Amino acid sequence: MSLPTDGHVHTEWSWDTVTGSMLGSCERALELGLPSVAFTEHADLTSWLIPEPIRPLLPDHFRVRLRPDGVLEPPDLDVSGYLACVEECRERFPSLRILSGVELSEPHWHGPRADALLAAHDFDRVLGSVHSLREGGHHHELTVVSGRPPGELLRAYLGEVLELVESTADFAVLAHIDYALRSWPAEGPPFVATDFEEEFRTVLRALKASGRALEVNTKVPLPAEVVRWWFEAGGPAVTFGSDAHEPGLVGHGFTAAAALAEASGFRPGHTPHDFWRR
Repeated sequence: MSLPTDGHVHTEWSWDTVTGSMLGSCERALELGLPSVAFTEHADLTSWLIPEPIRPLLPDHFRVRLRPDGVLEPPDLDVSGYLACVEECRERFPSLRILSGVELSEPHWHGPRADALLAAHDFDRVLGSVHSLREGGHHHELTVVSGRPPGELLRAYLGEVLELVESTADFAVLAHIDYALRSWPAEGPPFVATDFEEEFRTVLRALKASGRALEVNTKVPLPAEVVRWWFEAGGPAVTFGSDAHEPGLVGHGFTAAAALAEASGFRPGHTPHDFWRR
């Protein structure tokens, strides 16, 4: 089976990576035989309050963006520079289809800003995602929200994802429905997907009604049950995303992810670049 398109890749144009390289990611995609790659750079619209004990532990490129009150403000995406780099790579790698794109964080909280960004630029791929939760009058990046049991955090996260999916935010693919699992503690009870079946199914039913696609994100392998529940909900399509922040992770885990999607009932599209459909 040939590998699908990697529809979720970050490069040096995403503010949160110092190891990204669009050039290197293209070279890696060609090495793996990927048909195409989408560079969906971060448009993080939410500012986060970073708990004081965590601030000294942040990497330098995060810490320099902290305000005196401990709020981290992600910078705006340099769209002009990013798109110029996309064009340069398209010229350099004509055998690789390269899609422009953006990953919008919480666009349902920031409608005017998100709409203005999309109106000004014709991106090929737009992902919608949730990285944050509201708590105590502030926004907190999900992986640093402290003091909440992992099951409670996951349910709160899926509740916010439901708000995103049911909103009028303009995006085609729901990214990493399982983002909260990245902070699931290694110690203690393991994650069991069926313990959260109704919460996942509620989001998936709403996603199906919206006509959007579900991303099979391979950074933390998406639980097989979720892909199956998506098919059972009548979900029209899946995409695949490594969420790579460095070239070596482009296409990571795609053999297993493609096999999972196929076993769940999804098939490659008419061309290697298409969404996989039921």
